[in-house]
Amino acid sequence: MAGKALTTLTAALLVSGVALAITPSAAAAPTPDPDMFSALQRDLSLTAEAAGVRLDNESRAATADRSLRKRHGDRLGGSWFDGDKLVVAVTDTTLIGAVRDAGAEAKVVTRSERELDRLKAAMDSRKGEAPRTIPGWFVDVTSNTITVQSRAHATDAAREFVAASGVPADAVRIVHSDEIPRPLIDVVGGNAYYIGSGTRCSVGFTVNGGFVTAGHCGRTGATTSQPSGSFAGSSFPGNDYAHVRVAAGNNLIGAVNNYAGGRVAVAGSQDAPVGSSICRSGSTTGWRCGTIQARNASVTYPQGTVSGLIRTNACAEPGDSGGSAISGSQAQGVTSGGSGNCSSGGTTFFQPVNEILQTYGLTLITDGGNPPGEPCTGSQNTYNGSVAQGATSVQPNGSNYQSTAAGTHSGCLDGPDGADFDLYLQKWNGSSWAEVASGTSPGPDETVDYNGTAGYYRWVVHAYSGSGNYTLGTRKP
Repeated sequence: MAGKALTTLTAALLVSGVALAITPSAAAAPTPDPDMFSALQRDLSLTAEAAGVRLDNESRAATADRSLRKRHGDRLGGSWFDGDKLVVAVTDTTLIGAVRDAGAEAKVVTRSERELDRLKAAMDSRKGEAPRTIPGWFVDVTSNTITVQSRAHATDAAREFVAASGVPADAVRIVHSDEIPRPLIDVVGGNAYYIGSGTRCSVGFTVNGGFVTAGHCGRTGATTSQPSGSFAGSSFPGNDYAHVRVAAGNNLIGAVNNYAGGRVAVAGSQDAPVGSSICRSGSTTGWRCGTIQARNASVTYPQGTVSGLIRTNACAEPGDSGGSAISGSQAQGVTSGGSGNCSSGGTTFFQPVNEILQTYGLTLITDGGNPPGEPCTGSQNTYNGSVAQGATSVQPNGSNYQSTAAGTHSGCLDGPDGADFDLYLQKWNGSSWAEVASGTSPGPDETVDYNGTAGYYRWVVHAYSGSGNYTLGTRKP
């Protein structure tokens, strides 16, 4: 057994047999950055009291949303924050009580969010056939439909595109739109970072060895200055993300410039529900806020269609491209493009940051660059690792360990603040790895104790949401 190759952990194994009896706590929201607080008041037309109430409510909504998605994700039609509370769409009426117990409002719908995503994927697969009179389309969980934007004079063309995609007409809502999305590139110059001979974009979030930004800012291999580096990877259109690897000597800080003389620390990358506030930082218009209108939006730029974006009513202008978008202390995405400006308002789209991290195998730098917390005390062995959202990490060191005696196996996981990491203990049953114990609370830290017989075991760390570094302390009999 000692030399036996490990089997791949499947998603089904992660979720099967996990008993969750967790009521989300009503913990208060973290104290907001003062400049973010002011920007929220300005851009959402809120009083200081109303902004504080909103942030508290959003914090509780995010906690409830994580817990409900973990337990009932396949029967949910999505969720959104309506300004006061979390609303959760359900396809199964037996879930109404669970939603209410979590402090949210239930709404019965026909299609699950996964079904809506599948239908939208069918439209995305034919994006090359989309007429230019369609600025974009997105999953709208509030109406339980795919919303397709169209010029008022071309709705017939929009319906033909939907029909050609094989998406049922009753699953689509066509709305009139005059938006003209464009990548937010300013070739005049500025103070963020520069590509080649002078194109300016904005840094998104720092990661191990560099930062992430928008793909339309530069092709793979393009050089950058301030900071100096090069594009290690880039994708646009289709996606709009890039990874810039910076030269040695650059100091990477896990924070966002608030353009008021300060920084907002990044604690993780937990997705915020639709309706939540979001603030973006860019080198042209600075610090601007709005709300999340939709996720999984497709947008047609002159260069082609980009899918899977976050749609918001925060404003942005050329040169803000690639800049960071954050909700509270949680990284959401990098600025892709939009329509309008910061004088008259507009729509801005963001490429989700977790997709970038997963694509390039990157780790977000959090909390101003601080390392993860101290290892759990009293451990026989300590392991450090990194895992991206949705992925898993096996310890010890990708292998397993043997226990020759019966007794207690203990694991103590210290994950990054703001993330939701889970911990599983598995035992080899002779043909496969079987889960024998787990810690799946809606937070970054878990403790697992299991009294077992002799045999071969392994620990599995799963990033349910968010990504980053972790420390795992273990003991065996």
